Amino acid sequence: MTEGAAPAWPAASPPAIEVGLNAAIVAVEKNAPLILVIEPVQPERFESLPFGPFDPLRHRTMEIGLREWVAAQTELRLGYVEQLYTFGDRGRHAEPGDSAPHVMSVGYLALARMSADAADALARSHAQWRPWYDYFPWEDWREHEPRLIASIILPRLEAWCAEAVDPLRAESRRDRVRIAFGGDELPWDEERVLDRFELLYEAGLVEEAIRDGRAPARTRTGGAHLGRPMLHDHRRILATAISRLRGKLKYRPVVFELMAETFTLTELQRTVEAISGRRLHKQNFRRLVEQGELVEPTGGSSLSTGGRPAALFRFRREVVQERPAPGLRLGVRA
Repeated sequence: MTEGAAPAWPAASPPAIEVGLNAAIVAVEKNAPLILVIEPVQPERFESLPFGPFDPLRHRTMEIGLREWVAAQTELRLGYVEQLYTFGDRGRHAEPGDSAPHVMSVGYLALARMSADAADALARSHAQWRPWYDYFPWEDWREHEPRLIASIILPRLEAWCAEAVDPLRAESRRDRVRIAFGGDELPWDEERVLDRFELLYEAGLVEEAIRDGRAPARTRTGGAHLGRPMLHDHRRILATAISRLRGKLKYRPVVFELMAETFTLTELQRTVEAISGRRLHKQNFRRLVEQGELVEPTGGSSLSTGGRPAALFRFRREVVQERPAPGLRLGVRA
């Protein structure tokens, strides 16, 4: 080798990696936050988020690719789209004996309005809308604190904390539980959806942990009833999307991507409650909307409430140019 020349490293095979795009597509109907899922073709498989490959020769950007295949598969026209995170952990798609390329997925949050015209396309794609609280039943606080938190989740998490051999590790786990689920004067924070799901996964309390052979899950059974499981790590991607959307409500007017062109203030409040998982005081909510100058009256009214006519409003789009963070600052749940 010539002095000063770079060493000749042996040629390596190119890594077997594919890049895919996962979409957590959210809509709201009848006060229920819905997520679009793909039904499994094989009985032993699980529901998944919509997924399509990224083709760098065809798609100038990943978002263009995402919008293109969602439109082709479902006839849905997405509104707001935001990249979440790249999910590329080893084993996220692995199965025993699997030698296929490793799949890295770029997760997206996408918002859509319900469309009757897309029903046939969804059926052809084996896709359907399903309430996202089917997957995270402990996240819906609109009526009251979900009973399974006190009766199932917290006792099992405390047992997991007590299993730690190191006392400092046990206390660290308890701190995480307190922060994620509230307690000791810490409030419930609706944005910590991902933190709560990852705790349940680490403790072996959800079906995905049992399926993946997580050590804590080997000694317990009965995780499947803690929410509806999904394929691979798709429930983790969905938890990331819900966390992001709940936080986004407070400083961006993204909720209007889920609303019809005109709406009543009650319909707007019910949509915000559906997404945030919390009940809001009617007068306080309307004061937030008025102070934020987010909507303007249309002059029309709706008779769909069954009572006296309710005034119709529309999103005042100029607010986006008027200030940098026009959202609904809901505050912390007491």
